[in-house]
Amino acid sequence: MAPKDGAIVSKAKSETPYQLDRSEVHKASHALITHIRQGGGKESATSKDLFKAAATSPDEEPEPIWLVLTTKKHIIDKKRLKPGKISIPHALVKSDTSICLITADPQRAYKDAIADPLFPEDLRARIRVLGIAKIRQRYKSFESRRQLLAEYDVFLADDRVVTLLPNLLGKTVYESSKRPIPVDLQGSSKGVRIAKPQAISKEIEKALRSARIHLSPSVTTAVLVGYSSFEADKLQQNIEAVVEGMQSRFVPQGWRNIRAIHIKGPNTVALPIWLANQLWVDQDDVLEDKKAEEASKLASQKGRKRKHKEGEAVVGGLKKKTKLIGTEEGFSEEMAQRRAALRQQKKQAMEEVEGGDGGIKT
Repeated sequence: MAPKDGAIVSKAKSETPYQLDRSEVHKASHALITHIRQGGGKESATSKDLFKAAATSPDEEPEPIWLVLTTKKHIIDKKRLKPGKISIPHALVKSDTSICLITADPQRAYKDAIADPLFPEDLRARIRVLGIAKIRQRYKSFESRRQLLAEYDVFLADDRVVTLLPNLLGKTVYESSKRPIPVDLQGSSKGVRIAKPQAISKEIEKALRSARIHLSPSVTTAVLVGYSSFEADKLQQNIEAVVEGMQSRFVPQGWRNIRAIHIKGPNTVALPIWLANQLWVDQDDVLEDKKAEEASKLASQKGRKRKHKEGEAVVGGLKKKTKLIGTEEGFSEEMAQRRAALRQQKKQAMEEVEGGDGGIKT
């Protein structure tokens, strides 16, 4: 259902037909954070006052907050194991996050770059470098991969080897929330395999201050944009950055292909922050009654042809002991010949019984 004018959708001042209403985003962010902090984001919640302020207990882990973007058409045709990145103003990882950096071989060159005095010391203390050869050698078993996954908070991978990791790390890592984030560790100059220490540190910090985008062949994409420990202003800024990055870089046809945008916690309802006025992308997608009827008939005819072909494949593969019924229509040439031969034999047998002495006597 299309929203009322001015409620959630507002006309953009730029070339894009729509944009987020910042006041609505802030209102939804504040309401969701407050609801989760007072226990509304948990299954055992008893409090129902959505706007009663309550602080999260320091002993409790903050709840993640997701942005759910729904499109009118599929974004991609097949699932991508290599995630995308969108820079956000407020990082989703802590300052003491442990990092596993997966690099191309030889790993010693990258270790030396990180050990360089020009590399930030506080970042160096949190990073462990693993080359592809070491991963192949040490992490073959399921248990070893589980230990690796539990040991680090974030996994970064050289852009040149990130496509090799699904086979090396398997479901243990790629079905978790710690899929390796691609980083560019290659030198900017031609023929230089490794970037300078300052460039590597900037690339790592940029990846840590990014929202990860996991695309699949569907109309719904969920992106982590914050936690319940965030202030409403910070959550709003992250939401606006992710929406802008999604519509400009990942969603074909941008805003015109977006149907709805919601934010939600793990166990909360989804709060709408943007809804489209139209359920189609282009005017050409809307058919007149006559054209729609013709398209429906064409689709029905294709369905009947498909079923007919499937029936031929099944009948053509019948075993010899299967009882043959019906006509030759729909059977293969070989099967039709067999049926004709059987009828001829049956006819000859009946003639012999009726015209000879071997008939049944009463």
